Amino acid sequence: MSRLYVVATPIGNLGDLSERGRTVLAAVDLIACEDTRHTAQLLSHIGIRVPMLALHEHSERDVTGAIIGRLQGGEQVALVSDAGTPLISDPGFNLVAACHEAEIPVVPVPGPSAGVAALSAAGLPTDRFVFEGFLPARHIARCKRLQALRSERRTMVFYEAPHRVRASVSDLLDVFGGEREVAVAREITKVYEQIWKTTLVSLDLALKDGSVPARGEFALVLAGNRDVLEETDDEVVALLTILLDELPASRAANLAAKITGRKKREVYEIAIALKTASPS
Repeated sequence: MSRLYVVATPIGNLGDLSERGRTVLAAVDLIACEDTRHTAQLLSHIGIRVPMLALHEHSERDVTGAIIGRLQGGEQVALVSDAGTPLISDPGFNLVAACHEAEIPVVPVPGPSAGVAALSAAGLPTDRFVFEGFLPARHIARCKRLQALRSERRTMVFYEAPHRVRASVSDLLDVFGGEREVAVAREITKVYEQIWKTTLVSLDLALKDGSVPARGEFALVLAGNRDVLEETDDEVVALLTILLDELPASRAANLAAKITGRKKREVYEIAIALKTASPS
C-alpha cells in the first residue's frame, strides 16, 4: 500500500536524523522537499540517491496533484522540509490534507523540531504552551498579534528570522514589559548554538550590543501572563470560587461560562488557576 511519510530531518546536527528516518528516505520512490539542493546535501551525507521534487510555499498547490497521482499509482513518497518537522511553519499542509481526502495513509516519522527543542531547554513552564510560529513581518500587524496575546497564560513559542529579530524583540518588550521572562535559542544544535534565559529588557539590550548576534535562526520562548487573574472580571472569579467548592473544575467552568457568557476555554483556564492558587 502506498503511503506518504512525513519525515523530520536535522535542524543543524546531521547526527540527529533518526535511523528510521534514514531507512524511510532510502526506501521511498520520491522525496518531496522544500529545496532540492538542500535535501541533496543531506542525502549525499547519508549515502542515498532518490528522485526529488520541489514542494515549497510557491509550488505546493501545483505539485500536490501530481504527488497524489503517484501515490495512487502505488508509489511511496517522503515529505521533508529544509530542517526539522514538516508543516511546523513549513510547507506540506495541502499535501497532507489531500492525502487524507484521497484516503492515502499518512505516516509520521518523528524527530527534530526547533520549537520543541527550544522549549525543552528554556527553563520556562512546559506543561501547557502555545506555538505561534513566525510573527508578521510588518510592525503594525506584529503589534496587533502580540496585543491579542497579552492575557495568554501559557508559555509562547515564536520563530524569527535574523533580519527581523531586533524589531520583534523590541515590540515584545513594548507589549509585554521589560521584566517578562524569555529564553532565546539561536542556531539550535549547530556549532554556535546559544540558549539564554533572561528578561525582555536584557534580551533587547543584548541584541543591540551584539552579545546575542542577529545571525542564524531564532526561537523565542516567552513566559505566559502570571498576573492574569488580577485582570479578570471579578464576577467570574467570585462565581467560580463558589462553584469550585462543590464541583470539579470542568463542570464549574461550564456552568460559569453559561451564566456569564464568557468562552468555556477561558473560564476553564481561570478555574484551573484558582484551584492551583488555593490551599489544599
